[in-house]
Amino acid sequence: MTISVIGQPLPRVDGRAKVTGSARYAADFNQPGQAYAVIVSATIGLGRVTGVDSAAVEKMPGVLAVLSHLNAPRLAYRPHKSYIDPATGERLHVLQDDHVRFHGQPVALVVAATIAQAERAAAALRLTYKAERPIIDSAGPEARPIVPEAGKQPDARLPADKARGSADKALADAPVKVDETYDIARENHNPMEPHATIASWNGDRLTLWSKSQFVVNEQAEIAAIFGLSPEKVTVICPFIGGAFGTSLRTWPHVTLAAMAARHVGRPVKLVLTRKQMFFTTGHRPRTVQRIALGATADGTLISVVHEGTGETSRYEEFMEALTSVTTFLYSSPNVRTRYRLVPLDTGTPNHMRGPGEASGVFALECAMDELAYKLRLDPIDLRRRNEPEIDEGENKPFSSRSLMKCYDLGAERFGWSRRTPEPRSMRDGRLLIGMGVASASYPAFHAPATARARLLRDGTAEVEIAASDMGPGTYTSMTQVAAETLGLPVEKVRFSLGRSDYPPAPSHGGSWTMASVGSAIRAACIAVREQAAKGRNDRPIEATASSQRDPEAAARFSMHSFGAVFVEVAVDPDVGTIRVRRAVGAYGIGRVVNPRLAHSQCTGGMVGGIGMALMERTVLDARDGRPVNAHMADYLMPVNLDIPQIEAHFVEEADPHVNELGVKGLGEIALVGIAPAIANAVFHATGKRVRTLPIRIEDVLTA
Repeated sequence: MTISVIGQPLPRVDGRAKVTGSARYAADFNQPGQAYAVIVSATIGLGRVTGVDSAAVEKMPGVLAVLSHLNAPRLAYRPHKSYIDPATGERLHVLQDDHVRFHGQPVALVVAATIAQAERAAAALRLTYKAERPIIDSAGPEARPIVPEAGKQPDARLPADKARGSADKALADAPVKVDETYDIARENHNPMEPHATIASWNGDRLTLWSKSQFVVNEQAEIAAIFGLSPEKVTVICPFIGGAFGTSLRTWPHVTLAAMAARHVGRPVKLVLTRKQMFFTTGHRPRTVQRIALGATADGTLISVVHEGTGETSRYEEFMEALTSVTTFLYSSPNVRTRYRLVPLDTGTPNHMRGPGEASGVFALECAMDELAYKLRLDPIDLRRRNEPEIDEGENKPFSSRSLMKCYDLGAERFGWSRRTPEPRSMRDGRLLIGMGVASASYPAFHAPATARARLLRDGTAEVEIAASDMGPGTYTSMTQVAAETLGLPVEKVRFSLGRSDYPPAPSHGGSWTMASVGSAIRAACIAVREQAAKGRNDRPIEATASSQRDPEAAARFSMHSFGAVFVEVAVDPDVGTIRVRRAVGAYGIGRVVNPRLAHSQCTGGMVGGIGMALMERTVLDARDGRPVNAHMADYLMPVNLDIPQIEAHFVEEADPHVNELGVKGLGEIALVGIAPAIANAVFHATGKRVRTLPIRIEDVLTA
């Protein structure tokens, strides 16, 4: 009997556990006799620690230890890098020297019997410093852009420089030009669940209950730091309360929890405060970009120039795909991109939902809107006139590309035909109404993964893989893949993830989980099914199998998801408030495993895009790099009342080349096009072109 569950909008299989509170997150795995650790963060932005006055603190009630560079154990810090870590530079060696590299860097750790005792002791600890003035403004006069080392290597997605044709000459000769600069503020991840780790040693074996989007990497990283073999470290993380990239890397607090637990001889729990999450767990880097477009009078692009700079720390070179989409999104014989990094005295940035593409597409799509107005063309018509037949950057066909179908579907659902083109021409009473549109794209990634499937005597199945679930519905979608492949009802399949001792999986980020993990589960279930077809005895049937992308297909095709995003805003002309009233996204993402989860993914991405466009901005004190709004009162994010009517639609798209399931990623692309669509809608409403994010009230008020 064939059971078809892929494509069905099934409810979450873990929904009951989450709403009843039985789902356990990292900080919920309390251990008998555990102690509590609190990080003491540097209060200068650059310099050295000259003194740690710990004598009085060590005598405070309940205090078990005060660790600093003066007495912390010397750790091995063996070389270890995954594709998540910056290719150039070295991770922060926590409490290993007196050097302060950025404001908020961990410079001491207090361990006590209770959390209250640990917090009081940490607040009482006094440190002295020799401070220097940090450089924290990537656009300031002291900033010195560099060519990223990793960008000098051949990498299609992260090039420092890339060119075809003669973009600068074609731009100079173009009849119609747009040449503008776009500035996007630094953002910080702020998921509901803070970073947390509980560490427990048993002899030379370490168990970590830790918030992680990449448990096998956390296992390998901590093993390298402590000089252990990886099999002596177990990382457990069955549920994640949101992450958006902040838990892809293993940050210093994990090392500190393990260090403290070994030092005091008992389990230790360490949970970052909301403020500390602005210091040491990454951020979306500020970017400044120049986009120059040259076109003929009929709207044909003849030149595209995209130059961008992004911030990084001084001790690592964080890169993202800031200019990658520009090379293939539209047809043009002359394209030049350039990417530079500005080393600053801050912590290392990190991947944040839609990393690189979200920022780069903002600049490109706003420039395309500006060009459309100069040409007096409908913005969709301009894009249609420059739709490429192949990926001109890689000179190979797309495995599938449904961008124009997305525009057709999105325009119909949104009611784009009702838009009048002139700025300030649409009103609702006294409110100015604007409609904006933008393209979106993100790579259809795939990474090797391995899964284990087991068919039990009672007709149920178990599937295991060291993946993660930060909220998109991984438990549910993988259960659907396994159930359909095995021919079982969903309720007969138990899917488990979140342990480093399961078969290895790639990071839960980059929109490749469904493609990579799902394909591995399919392969393992096929292997079990084939064994069962040969006949079985009374023992369970078990198989482990792996998946990877067909190298021939990867070499032949350019593989991406595409989308078209439509937004309506209302702007109060007297006070400048901006409200998103409607948002519609149409996406080509291959096969949709669960439409309900896919729509939820898009809703979350669009909400994140609203924050990026109108609210989120981390402000640093120029004197010491302190994030001055490191709390939820002043770091603004969308709340329920900010969220409009949101629709997500999916075009029919079959892509046999991307993977065995025919799926493409969705989580990242759902954020990518929202910010430029909002900015373009704000211009349509007000006639004021704002090229900085977030767009503020003062940006749209008429002088």
